[in-house]
Amino acid sequence: MEKLPKIALPVIIFFIVVIVLISKSAITIDSGQAGVLYKTFGGGVVTDQPAMGEGFHLVAPWNKVFVYEVRQQEIFETLQVLSSNGLEIKLEASAWFQPDFATLGKLHQEKGQSYVSRVLQPAIRSAARSVVGRYTPEQLYSSKRDIIQEEIFIETKKIVISQYVQLNEILVRDVTLPSTIKDAIERKLKQEQESLEYEFRLVTAAKEAEKVIIEAKGKADANRILSASLTDKILQDKGIEATLKLAESTNSKVVIIGSGKSGMPIILGNQ
Repeated sequence: MEKLPKIALPVIIFFIVVIVLISKSAITIDSGQAGVLYKTFGGGVVTDQPAMGEGFHLVAPWNKVFVYEVRQQEIFETLQVLSSNGLEIKLEASAWFQPDFATLGKLHQEKGQSYVSRVLQPAIRSAARSVVGRYTPEQLYSSKRDIIQEEIFIETKKIVISQYVQLNEILVRDVTLPSTIKDAIERKLKQEQESLEYEFRLVTAAKEAEKVIIEAKGKADANRILSASLTDKILQDKGIEATLKLAESTNSKVVIIGSGKSGMPIILGNQ
């Protein structure tokens, strides 16, 4: 086998070095991720340029890339907070969030990759304690849960918006009261419901009684008016009209004039 030319060895070494450098410098950013470039000899974290997007990138081997998840994420929190009257309430909530892509370099420079525990979780806890402290256990247990959820979201967002974190939603999963307080609230709600039902029955009965009275009064008034209008003269006239109609009938009959009560005619048929 012939010996390689003298120039071949340096070329081979050169290509080997290039391949090693490329392998050291190449980075692939997966879907839903972004990279923050750190220039070892160029001022540290790059904050004046957009973060590195998905795909293949070549980076100088002396620089570093810090990869962040930029898709929406979720964290769960279980909190012990106090109501307005000082009772301890257990609150279970979750937050939907993601780092702000446009300021990802600032987030890395100021907060680092542990920004969730440094920024988001303390903000949620602070907002939850502030909001729950405005309400009584009865309000937390019944009608105010949606309002509380919205208020926690608004207050948390105010805190994290300047910390390069995008908050999408806060969800209150459960509110747990001390068992004695919960039982007392349930008894109170049951009593209130029973009271409302009793009041409804009373109102319904009163309306039915009023209806009967009105109907009876109407009938009495009608009878009084009718009695007042039926004089002896009117009754006699009505009797005469009836007699004339009967007289015109083809049925055989005997009419005795003036033999009835008050001079009304008596009509006797053949049966």
